[in-house]
Amino acid sequence: MAIWKIDPSHSEVQFKVKHLVISTVTGDFKQFDATLESASEDFSDAKVSFTADINSISTGNDQRDGHLKSDDFFNAEKFPQLSFTSTGFKKVHGENYQLEGNLTIRDITKPVSLDVVYGGSTKDGYGNHKAGFELAGKINRQDFNLKWSAVTEVGSIVVSDEVRLVMNVQFAKQS
Repeated sequence: MAIWKIDPSHSEVQFKVKHLVISTVTGDFKQFDATLESASEDFSDAKVSFTADINSISTGNDQRDGHLKSDDFFNAEKFPQLSFTSTGFKKVHGENYQLEGNLTIRDITKPVSLDVVYGGSTKDGYGNHKAGFELAGKINRQDFNLKWSAVTEVGSIVVSDEVRLVMNVQFAKQS
């Protein structure tokens, strides 16, 4: 069984949410950790665990970041991490995989499905084995009690319930 650890300096974990239905706000987590375990070269039996530090959330706006950390959304004080544990990783076709797992935000755990594209494996300039993946999926923030909502005076929803997850990650094989 090979153990792979995420390389945070070559990875990004983002979310995208519609604002006023007309534009998209992108945020990310600056601090996260992940481990991938696999006995197969093509990762078809992979098990993945992931955590992100809620206090590391960044949308490029301090006021909005503070609101996201409040009880209206993540409640970082009471629930400082979100986590994901895979329940299945299967090859769909070519480099395309489906990652199934349980996502926990606040104290709520729900099953999620993520589309994965395996970018390949190589050795870096230091002889370390690296593997790259792109992941994408959607969740409904209301399912996780990220409950704040508002409507403008013309009836537009301020923040959509659908949140798109976008991750580009690189893992380093552990010796």
